[in-house]
Amino acid sequence: MLELPEVDVAIAGGGPVGCALALALSGSSVSVARIANEVGAADRPIALSHGSRLILERLGAWYSIRTSPIETIHVSQRGFGRTVMRCAEHGLPALGYVTAYSELVAQLAAQTHAVAETLKDWETAPEEVALRLSRGEEEVRMRARLLVLADGGPIRRAEHVTDYDQRAIVAEVEAERPRRGVAWERFTAEGPLALLPYGDRYALVWSVRPPAAENLLGLSDPEFLARLREAFGGRMGDFRSTGPRSAFPLSLRRSAIDPAPRTLAVGNAAQTLHPVAGQGLNLGLRDAWELAQMLLDVAKEEIGAPRFLERYVRRRLLEFPSVPRGCAWRGIGRARRLAAGTAFSRPPHDFRNARAALK
Repeated sequence: MLELPEVDVAIAGGGPVGCALALALSGSSVSVARIANEVGAADRPIALSHGSRLILERLGAWYSIRTSPIETIHVSQRGFGRTVMRCAEHGLPALGYVTAYSELVAQLAAQTHAVAETLKDWETAPEEVALRLSRGEEEVRMRARLLVLADGGPIRRAEHVTDYDQRAIVAEVEAERPRRGVAWERFTAEGPLALLPYGDRYALVWSVRPPAAENLLGLSDPEFLARLREAFGGRMGDFRSTGPRSAFPLSLRRSAIDPAPRTLAVGNAAQTLHPVAGQGLNLGLRDAWELAQMLLDVAKEEIGAPRFLERYVRRRLLEFPSVPRGCAWRGIGRARRLAAGTAFSRPPHDFRNARAALK
């Protein structure tokens, strides 16, 4: 069986978080191998915070990605009131950005090479982790100091799963009177309804109970658009058209906070969150950035050691005390600040030994 060269860090996952980590470490003294099946990613809109923009800029990937800026966020609830957040109030060019998930993945993956397609199994030892990989029909082995499980890779068994008893209806819709740069969040009796600017249309995420989701999916396009206007209101007039509709269940899933020997989980491999705050990918990118900085700052023999893993977990918990890794949001105010990107408005810590593109 073919044995690939040993590396410092093996990253399992073809999503943007694993790609960002590999890209942040490329050209440095930390050797990296990325394990991913390079298949086309889902073509769906995704929201990026201002902090994620700063990270992607430092990785040299931001300006090649097409985005729709969110300059204003309008939040309302029938019978309760509304609040409006504007980027100018926070001294930011935009509160967030909407882009195609497939385009983000493609841009990041194009700059890093995958050595194998699938991580089939691994075994940990005090000084290393032994990986069993597949590359086409060939099975290969590799050793690493640290294995990072990222989005799109194997997911550790969830320690806790909370079913929100909701489904998210997603679609792209066209409004009669669109408001350029404005994102909308409407709290309804069944759950939040979000409309994000996405090119000349809006990306819809509508959280409802499962029976309502089944009903909405079964409606004709005109009936669905009429129901959407009834729930959202008339701020943008009628909704003129909709693309294909789909639904997915909403849940909180988290794995153990304590890392396994020689193994860390980041991004969606560690937890999935309710989309109301739009922070699943954004927290994952922050995970990748902070982990890369730590890897660049330690001696080789410390990579993957118990004290290194413990320090990473402590650092992430200290930075997000109201959002323990994998736990639910505590307070809608914090969630809204994160959704607006203001919690990440400061530039991330600079890499001291990073690749030239990051200097």
